[in-house]
Amino acid sequence: MPLHRSSPIWAGLAAFALLVSAGPPTSAEAGTAGSGTCGQSGDARIRPGTPGAQDPNDLAPGQVAERERELIARLEERAKSGKALTFATVTVPTVVHVISSDSTRAGGSVPDSMVQQQIQVLNDAYSGATGGAETAFAFELMEINRVVNPAWYPIVYESTAEFEMKSALRQGGMETLNIYTGDLSDSLLGWATYPQAAPHPSDGVVLLAESLPGGTAGIYAEGDTATHEIGHWLNLYHTFEDGCAGGDQVADTPAEATWASNCPVGRDTCVDDPGEDPIHNFMDYTADSCMFEFTPGQATRMSSAWAAYRAA
Repeated sequence: MPLHRSSPIWAGLAAFALLVSAGPPTSAEAGTAGSGTCGQSGDARIRPGTPGAQDPNDLAPGQVAERERELIARLEERAKSGKALTFATVTVPTVVHVISSDSTRAGGSVPDSMVQQQIQVLNDAYSGATGGAETAFAFELMEINRVVNPAWYPIVYESTAEFEMKSALRQGGMETLNIYTGDLSDSLLGWATYPQAAPHPSDGVVLLAESLPGGTAGIYAEGDTATHEIGHWLNLYHTFEDGCAGGDQVADTPAEATWASNCPVGRDTCVDDPGEDPIHNFMDYTADSCMFEFTPGQATRMSSAWAAYRAA
């Protein structure tokens, strides 16, 4: 069933965080080496045909445990201060920066209609309208900011140009979602920042422009790269984090040894654990047409992270 905000579980977000975070196994600290966005060699959230590309949202050793300790501490501090840990709804102000080398589609200048369709895809996914759990989150498009700057194009992960771009363009506080679209380095479909303890100009989501609905990214052109990356922005890990040890810190996502691609039928890579692989989950790597759900546990985790990092 969808998780409704009237459920008692919403009153125990800090306890939930303690439950899922207590004593992570040592192996949970040994995620694929990376700087902390989406892909392994040949994975499905990297454009096909580019083996060896690395997903920036894969976690380096120790990052999961460190992040979970920080999440618990921030929730405990918020509770002590008397601030709310529950929200009936959260409307996320969203600014989309369309970065291009010139004013043509080939140069990255996707039309407003694709951006507007992307917001609808997000609202359907996060409301549970696609068949998954209802979450607290809705997205309101505040502005489409068009920037023609060849020096920032393509967008290169962790480059000086990326930092300059975000520092110059980012709007709002931690509650504001800034999305940057364009052609990307390393054949990535996208990357995102996890919530951070202090405001930072890099906060936001970067997307391959042609992954927006109606784009040319093939099986990744229905808008769910954005759904996936915003899941990271709201503190979700990959469903396959730490493999069969279940290191995504969510109890109701079945364990999965490795990422899934396309849309495999009856895939079960952790036969000693209950449930088949969560190939339909937005936090796996399957094709957009295969993805349709978050779980109630993921919905709760995103809400606890919002309280800890992004709420006033």
